Amino acid sequence: MRGPHNIVRLIRTGATFQRAGALSFVLDAFNTPRHLRLLVRVTAFPFSWLGRKGDPSLPPVTRALSAMGPAYIKFGQILSTRPDLVGEEMARQLRVLQDKLPPFPAVQAKAMIEKEFERPIDQIFSEFSEPVAAASIAQVHKAPLVETGEEVAVKVLRPAIERAFQRDVDSFHFAANIIERLMPATRRLRPTEVIAHFEGVVKGELDLRLESAAAGEYAANTVNDAGFIVPKAYFFHSERRVMTLEWAEGMAFGDLEAIEAAGLDRKDLGERVLKLFLRHALNDGYFHADMHQGNLKVSATGDIIAYDFGIMGRIDAYTRRVYAEILMGFIRKDYRRVAEVHFEAGYVPRDRDIDEFAQALRSVGEPIFGMDATQISMGRLLNYLFEVTERFGMETRTELILLQRTMVVVEGVARTMYPQINIWEVAQPVVEDYIKENVGPRALVRDLVSTAQVLARFGPKLPVLAERLLRTQEEQAREEAPRAQTTQNFLYFAIGCGFTALALVVAQLAL
Repeated sequence: MRGPHNIVRLIRTGATFQRAGALSFVLDAFNTPRHLRLLVRVTAFPFSWLGRKGDPSLPPVTRALSAMGPAYIKFGQILSTRPDLVGEEMARQLRVLQDKLPPFPAVQAKAMIEKEFERPIDQIFSEFSEPVAAASIAQVHKAPLVETGEEVAVKVLRPAIERAFQRDVDSFHFAANIIERLMPATRRLRPTEVIAHFEGVVKGELDLRLESAAAGEYAANTVNDAGFIVPKAYFFHSERRVMTLEWAEGMAFGDLEAIEAAGLDRKDLGERVLKLFLRHALNDGYFHADMHQGNLKVSATGDIIAYDFGIMGRIDAYTRRVYAEILMGFIRKDYRRVAEVHFEAGYVPRDRDIDEFAQALRSVGEPIFGMDATQISMGRLLNYLFEVTERFGMETRTELILLQRTMVVVEGVARTMYPQINIWEVAQPVVEDYIKENVGPRALVRDLVSTAQVLARFGPKLPVLAERLLRTQEEQAREEAPRAQTTQNFLYFAIGCGFTALALVVAQLAL
């Protein structure tokens, strides 16, 4: 429920940071202004007794986030991939949130599995290990299938996780509403819509049948990707709260010492994970949207193994073209074209000056070209980008939240693997290949063919629709002659466009 009781929850959030000794870490990591630090500390201190104790064995920030609940843990997982934003020490602490949280007892997991499948667990798995990994939503056990003996990973949701997530999300909704009312300038960022989007994503993550389906689709899309593996999902051994996946042996993507000891090329791995994400987002329009180190492994042969498909992203063909053209414009330093694409897509209000926007984009892009990642302050860059979006009245695009968030996470993963990586150089061949296939003459022919196919499907209905529309026009002709004439002209225009499209397709195919 999104009532005033959420005020207590929000106060308790600050109090938990204070009690866990994490408040100073957070304020220092984000370079919080001195006056704001003082305000936060003075506000939090009297209520520190309200804070949750957490696990004293965990580092301060990890202790606070894990004590507050799964939604906060998700936020910490994202920050764990960005040492350039939060500092090496905090990033190291937060990596515990990826897959090393305290597990719940295996006996509870077994009971949940038996309840889901309505039969004894020993009829499904011949053995069942203690938890091998535990994260915010679920934990994983290793087990062999009774029928085949195949080693599988069994993912089981945490008890009462749905209620815990809903409690957190309700307090987020309450905070977003308060922020919008008290700070009208934040409305362009659409905080309430962002939280609603987050809630929808989380609800999908809490049904493991959907994750099994996502794993199957993702595996089919990436089957020909060299050096990339998606474990097979066992649909007949998966239910709403239990998912069974092929066991994938490998080193954790964040275990840099083990990767170096295995003689693997960290530069290649860093570049490959970034290229794979871009290919999936641009070519397939379907991508892994939770691609932090805890959801990636590296095999002994250097293959990247992905798992945990609870959060997947989709973008339509038009948005992919826009995204690719923006990236390509930055790569070619064609800031005018980047500005035009933003205006064409409606990302910037039309009453703003396109030349001024292009100049602002140049001021963002130019300083980072030719630099490796270690020379770029992402905190300063993101702060300036926020100033640009505010200056030009750009609103948050909820349909792009997962794409933008994942891009930030994947870049952070790549930079952790190889700190000197230059994302523009890595992205260029992927984006160029996409542009060649999807922006140009070949793409025009495909679009025209698709248009012709749609018209062909509706072809048998066109005479009936035309007759019905013309009869309606005749009835309205005396009272609304101008409007009827406009509708009739539009009908003729639409039919003419359809035949023109067909003619163009035939002409192109004949060449």
